[in-house]
Amino acid sequence: MDVSFILITLLIGAAATYFAGNKWASKVAMLFGVAAFAFTLYTVNLFNNGENVNSVTYWIKNPMISISLVGDGLSLIMVLLTTSLTAIIILATLKNTFKNAKSFYALILFMAFAMAGTFLSADGFVYYIFWELSLIPIYFIALIWGGGEAEARKKDVIKFFIYTFAGSLFMLVAFIYLYQKTGSFVNGALVRVNLTDKEQFWIFLAFFLAYAIKIPIIPFHTWQANVYQKAPSAGTMLLSGIMLKMAIYSIIRWQLPIAPAPAKEYMHVLIILCVAGVIYGSILALKQQDLKKLLAYSSLAHVGLIAAGAYTLTLDGLRGAVLQMIAHGFVVVGLFYAAEIIIRRYNTTEISEMGGIRIQTPRFSSMFMILVLASVALPATFNFIGEFELLYSLAQTNIWIAVLGGTTIILGAFYMLRMFQQVMLGEQNAKPFADVTFGEGFVFVTIIGILLFFGLYPKPIIDFITPALENTLNLINR
Repeated sequence: MDVSFILITLLIGAAATYFAGNKWASKVAMLFGVAAFAFTLYTVNLFNNGENVNSVTYWIKNPMISISLVGDGLSLIMVLLTTSLTAIIILATLKNTFKNAKSFYALILFMAFAMAGTFLSADGFVYYIFWELSLIPIYFIALIWGGGEAEARKKDVIKFFIYTFAGSLFMLVAFIYLYQKTGSFVNGALVRVNLTDKEQFWIFLAFFLAYAIKIPIIPFHTWQANVYQKAPSAGTMLLSGIMLKMAIYSIIRWQLPIAPAPAKEYMHVLIILCVAGVIYGSILALKQQDLKKLLAYSSLAHVGLIAAGAYTLTLDGLRGAVLQMIAHGFVVVGLFYAAEIIIRRYNTTEISEMGGIRIQTPRFSSMFMILVLASVALPATFNFIGEFELLYSLAQTNIWIAVLGGTTIILGAFYMLRMFQQVMLGEQNAKPFADVTFGEGFVFVTIIGILLFFGLYPKPIIDFITPALENTLNLINR
């Protein structure tokens, strides 16, 4: 068995879900989502036992393109994040009613297929195809099943599509240029090509435009908050939990090893730009009265710190970035799911119209509080491990940059705890708030269990990803 089985499962699942019809769509999607997660766990176990899980199929002779799928500690941990969160997101939507449910759930599985393909691809052309394919499902999910006025939603979703698609075209041009230099799209050949400093600069910039828009890094962030707000919660969870991680992963896998010289020369500029996003996102989050927008800007601040860590070009920075990608994926999905429950029961996204929930449902309040504390990197949570490594890597680069980056903890604690106070505490709201169901509680307990377990015992993940990151660092410093 190799990694292609994971992609095949997700692709067949998307087709089976569509043809199952609206009545059975969610159940079939759940079945294939869990199956893909199980296949991923099995593949990880094979990899740990030293077996070859790679898959290479020659596709086109001229130009030389192969469907080359490679599983190592870095790619497999991202696929594990993708399949686990996909299953959780589907589970979180089972009680919802969607018009044309077969298309909705089929698009979720197809998006998971494209994102997993992006993480596994070792051929630049195939990687680009998967990168673009992931954009199509989220476009339709946000456009058709999103909230707000139809015209405003259409405008925001098209802006998101054009931004990300346009940035990706620069990356495609970079791949074509590299192919002319090497005669290959394979990652192993591209990272060893001899490029002049000028060539590396333009290649680096082309990749940066694609990744900066997707993450997003300021000033390329303007699409994010409105799309997060208007997309259905499942779409927002896919975007924030997995899709933006494609760009940070790609920085580590493609950009830094292929063009390390500009990364070293402009390291402080790149880090400052990312840290500026931390402060900017935190300040905007402080001003929000819309719950989903507050979480969107909070996510902007956190991913800015992750990107800053990756650009330190240190093992601690790379490892912290990967750890925080995983931790952030789970905590942000949990937070947006909690927001979805509140919004569905109160039929509003305005924080000022909430409050008093704790009196009516202490269980939900307690679980939400744990997620809030995890998001601000409380010790013993998974987020603390990644954030500590990121700040340590920034301190190795410049202590004052680390201090500025650390504001995400202080400001994050302020606006998240203030939000919790406004949403959950106070006198009982006149609107009744039903207690969480067994299914809703199961989703929260699963996410919280992962965050606490790896917060106390991160060694399995650290041991799994470190060899791949050391190899990446060797390529950067070659």
